[in-house]
Parts: sequence; C-alpha cells; structure tokens
Amino acid sequence: MSKNPSTVTPENTIAFARNIIRTECSAVERLENYIDLSFVEIAETIFRSKGRLIITGIGKSAIVANKIVATLNSTGTPAVFMHAADAIHGDLGIILPEDIVICISKSGNSPEIKVLVPFIRQMGNLLIGMVGNLDSFLAQHSDRILNTTVAEEACPNNLAPTSSTTAQMVMGDALAMTLLKMRGFTAQDFARFHPGGALGKKLYTRVRDIMSDEGVPKVAPEAPLNEVIIEISSKRLGATAVVDPASGRLEGIITDGDLRRMLESGRELAAVRARDIMSVAPKTIPADELAVKAFRMMEQNKITQLLVLDPDRNDDYCGIIHIHDILREGVV
Repeated sequence: MSKNPSTVTPENTIAFARNIIRTECSAVERLENYIDLSFVEIAETIFRSKGRLIITGIGKSAIVANKIVATLNSTGTPAVFMHAADAIHGDLGIILPEDIVICISKSGNSPEIKVLVPFIRQMGNLLIGMVGNLDSFLAQHSDRILNTTVAEEACPNNLAPTSSTTAQMVMGDALAMTLLKMRGFTAQDFARFHPGGALGKKLYTRVRDIMSDEGVPKVAPEAPLNEVIIEISSKRLGATAVVDPASGRLEGIITDGDLRRMLESGRELAAVRARDIMSVAPKTIPADELAVKAFRMMEQNKITQLLVLDPDRNDDYCGIIHIHDILREGVV
C-alpha cells in the first residue's frame, strides 16, 4: 500500500470526504423510487403476522441485520437476528412456523445465501430478500423483494460495502418506522422498551421524582422583607412562592433576582412586603409531568426554577423544581 504525499492535502481530504457523503446521499435518495405497492404489501404482511421477523445476512449485511433487529424490537415488532453462516450449522432451529424471514445481501449470490435460501423455502416460511441485485439467486428465490440497489459504492475502488450498507440500513428504518406507524406505537410504548440510560430517564422521570426535598418555600403576600429573605435562604432553592394563607391560592414568586433588583432600587426596606416585589403569573408545571418538559420550559423562558402543582390536590402548590435537580439526575 502506497500513497502520494503530494496529493494528501487538507483541501483534497475535505473534497474526498464530501464526495463520499454525496455518493451515499445519492444512494439513499434512489431508494425512494423503490418504495411502491410491493413495499406496502410487505409491511402489511409483517404487521398481520402472528410470528416474529427473522433477519439474516452475512458479512457487513449481518451487521446491518443486527441493527435493524434492534430497531424493530424497540419499536414494537418482535425480531430475531440469525447469522447466515450459523444458520446452516444448526441455527435454523430459531425459525418457527409463523415467522417471516428477511435475508439481506448486496449481491444475493454469496455461497452461504445460496445454501441457506433453499432450506428456508423447504420450511415454508415467507422469505423477503433485501437485495441489491435483482438478477441474483436470492432475488429469484424470494417471495417478496426489498430493492436496495445502488449505482456505486462510496469506496474509491467500488469494493468496500459503503453505499450498499447505508441503503440497507435506511430501507430497514423505513420498514421499521412504517410498522411503528401501523401499530400506533406511542412515546409511552417506546418508554416501556427503553427503561435504562439517559433515554429511559427522559421518558420516565417525572417532576415529582426529582423535585427538591429541601421543603416547600412559601410566604404570605403581606410577609415582610426579612421573612422573605429567611424563607429563600433556609430552603436553598433561590426562590419562594407567594401563597394566600386563607385561600391557598398561588399569587406569585420571588427569586434571588427579584431581591437584588429591589435592593438596587433604593426603596425603604421596612415597608416592603412580599406582594410588592413578587412576579405575578409564575411559570408552573404539574408534578406528574415529565422532567424533560420542565427543563425545556426553563430553557424557553430563561429561568432556573418552576413552581410545582399537585394534580392530586386541586393543583395546589407543592414545591419547586430547580434546573440543578434535572441536571444532577442526568435527565438531559
């Protein structure tokens, strides 16, 4: 392997990499032409099936198959990966009578594919070929075809699977998302399959789960300034709600910033009451709302805390959630 140092310049590298991306984008755009009524029939058949989707392949196509299986399983379509080489050495037992098989191959003529396909046919399972060569063995012996033909690989030698594997991945996503739509798969369904990690926290964590346990800071509208300062300081949340003691109605919020602005105004401190410096119509959020929504509200309004309302108690004020609570929990 040799290289010509005179051609390895930053400009050449940028141009080369951009061309790779353009080539793969062109391959993906071409897939639109392959989405027709046969694609609809395939999706509807899988949707109505009582079995699973078995996805197989060899080499790079096997890696793509694994990814498609993971996407399907996480979006409501039961799927199992079966390596084409292992299948002809015992793993064919994975396939149950009502399962549908998708075999992924660019050439459709790999030795393993030629051995595997006849056995699947003998078992009587529906065989879908995701293939880039419509004249291949796989294409000719499949019940249905997902066409992933590409004009060229992005590899400068037109050898390494690049455009072809990208096309396979995108076709798999198109099928998985179509099935998701057919199933009416919701964000709540998605959350059931993703309980762990940052994604799980976004989908599961509620405001009540992480709101501060430092107490419920609140003062009456007629509370003097020293009482307001003590309440904010003792609860360490940078703010306090202003609540009418008679009706329990939320009147407003006072933050550290409101205190600073009041002090800078030069007003007579002894006469200041909570109602004089509070911000009316404070931003609130229900306790059972997702914490990630609270974060977005803070971002949109350029604030660091929200007053929390309890939907189980007539939306009474029940505490404060601070942006630090959300960041500490790793929700975002």
